[in-house]
Amino acid sequence: MTDIGIGIVGGGYMGKAHAVAYAAVGAVFETTLRPRLEMVCATSEASADRYRAAFGFARATSDWQALVADPKVDAVIIASPQSTHRAIAEAAFALGKPVFCEKPLGRDVADSQAMVAAAEASGAVNMTGFNYVRTPATQEAIRLVREGAIGDITWYRGEHTEDFLADPDAPATWRCQGRETGTMGDLSPHPINCALALMGPITSLNAVVETVHKTRPGPDGPVQVTNDDHAQMMVRFASGVMGHIYASRTATGKKMGYAYEIHGTRGSIRFDGEDQNSLHVYRAEGPEAGRGFTRVLTGPAHPNYAAFCQGPGHGTGYQDQIIIEARDFLAAIEAGQSAFPTFRDGMEVNRVVDAAWTSSETRAWVDL
Repeated sequence: MTDIGIGIVGGGYMGKAHAVAYAAVGAVFETTLRPRLEMVCATSEASADRYRAAFGFARATSDWQALVADPKVDAVIIASPQSTHRAIAEAAFALGKPVFCEKPLGRDVADSQAMVAAAEASGAVNMTGFNYVRTPATQEAIRLVREGAIGDITWYRGEHTEDFLADPDAPATWRCQGRETGTMGDLSPHPINCALALMGPITSLNAVVETVHKTRPGPDGPVQVTNDDHAQMMVRFASGVMGHIYASRTATGKKMGYAYEIHGTRGSIRFDGEDQNSLHVYRAEGPEAGRGFTRVLTGPAHPNYAAFCQGPGHGTGYQDQIIIEARDFLAAIEAGQSAFPTFRDGMEVNRVVDAAWTSSETRAWVDL
């Protein structure tokens, strides 16, 4: 076994998730590379030191440049706001260090293109954080589609729906200001990445992006909401298949609606993130009277499940998705080969988001 020093920029919600993942991944997957929580960076020395003590890091700093340059930090995890991603990644790649960056990769397509260029020029391993696509059930769905288990694909529907801003009387927060924190910047990258993983490239789309609740209560009266609440996209994949993608933070009753449905000539697949340990599979075979969707409970026979539990149906959770990501990143570093989703894959998500905005603003189909 060889230890590897991990530096995490950002100690908030995702910073904690990655710290927990890298503390656990060696034991869970018995990895050859064993992470050492070397340094965490936050916006102040006080908060950085609090994260250090809480998460088990050796050191803390409020200077991301110091973290990236530190010789004991062998790999960099970016879990800070997307406006900071480009500068951190470019600095790490200049030193030849592997980088894992949370989604969305860049603040915009230009940022992502620059980050991809830096990654590929350095030759360093790179990966974008899209954890939901790593559930054992979705990995199984990807396998079934690629192996042709449901025949030729004829249609796709994907969504990421939540309701944390469904109530029009919910007070305005930082999430209500700026394009980066709207639904297109926050939620839509996940179902777009899922569609790309399952179906391949998107070649054209027609989108509508809207703000449902245009003002929200503030301490001094109504506050204007400056970003979007939901968006829908009709898409055409390079395969010729048509599909639909929807993202919303105002979908009343939905808590974790990361879901998709795939129709094929010999069957169908359904998945819902609120039941993430189930995959519903329909096979068009046998007598019509006996056909129907089968609920497949994930277990040790499915990808990455056995490392967490030996019992079928016992299930994996959100944090386990992050641990699987950490295993994949470590395996990529060991092999010297970037793993899906690479920075280039992350850039493709940015390109789809950008095209959706253009389509909505021009009320027209857009080719990618």
